[in-house]
Amino acid sequence: MSKNQINKYVWLVETLYKAKKITLKEINRRWLETDLSEGLEIPHRTFHTWKNTVEEMFGLVIMCDKHDGDRYYIENREALEDDSLQRWLLNSMSVSNTLLENKSLSDRILLENIPSGQDFLDTVMAAMKKSKVLEITYKGYWREHESTFRVAPYCVKLFRQRWYLVGNSVYEGKIRIYSLDRVREVRLLEETFKYPKKFSPENYFKGCFGIIRDEECPIKTVKVKVSADQANYLRSLPLHPSQKELEHTDEYSIFSVEVRPTFDFQQELLWNGDALEVLEPLWLRQELAGTVKRMWNHYNSK
Repeated sequence: MSKNQINKYVWLVETLYKAKKITLKEINRRWLETDLSEGLEIPHRTFHTWKNTVEEMFGLVIMCDKHDGDRYYIENREALEDDSLQRWLLNSMSVSNTLLENKSLSDRILLENIPSGQDFLDTVMAAMKKSKVLEITYKGYWREHESTFRVAPYCVKLFRQRWYLVGNSVYEGKIRIYSLDRVREVRLLEETFKYPKKFSPENYFKGCFGIIRDEECPIKTVKVKVSADQANYLRSLPLHPSQKELEHTDEYSIFSVEVRPTFDFQQELLWNGDALEVLEPLWLRQELAGTVKRMWNHYNSK
């Protein structure tokens, strides 16, 4: 299946999802506004072929409401709303579609650089699917030399534009996390492993902000006081999925999250500057106060 054809299917899903209910005539009106159409409408028969393919690709059920002017809609919208992987895939493909449709604006579209870790994703996914061990050559940030070892891959996680592999180190017999952009080489071995039934990627990272999972840092309720302007930002992009708004005034809001207050989470709190104040727990408030004081001393000594 060509990329161009997949782009058409993604466009149809996105159009149906956004419109909620829409006629084929209206679909074609929007279709003709895209470069994908090449100035040609979607024939009725072609539309139904696309509709059937979309149902198979994305597990969606597309219905036609005969009592509402033959308007098409996605009956099981929750399939896109509840499935995080499905939603992420669709969003990614949708963005790709938008960029492809606007290639003429390439000098006016600024993107973030993504490290090359995704180069090894195919091999890692193949190993996960076949339950095969990987031989990885890796150079950590704090090590002078590369090292080669075997890993049983359990899952992958995307965080801050970087892909991470979570797997069992065959030599150490414990779970480790590896940044794929630090990987130099990956080889798929014939050696197999058993994926542990009790391992759950979601539970493994429960309460984590990013990819740091420190057993000695238990999950705590963290309360923060945020300025009214910054509160709008946190509402649209929460600190953590567990975020709740406890208090809302014209001057500030108070939010709570259930997290492991590890280094990466502390850095996220500091990123908000003086627009955010940690209220609880006390030890975290003091920890950040100490960091801010040390920063002040650095700048004040110049």
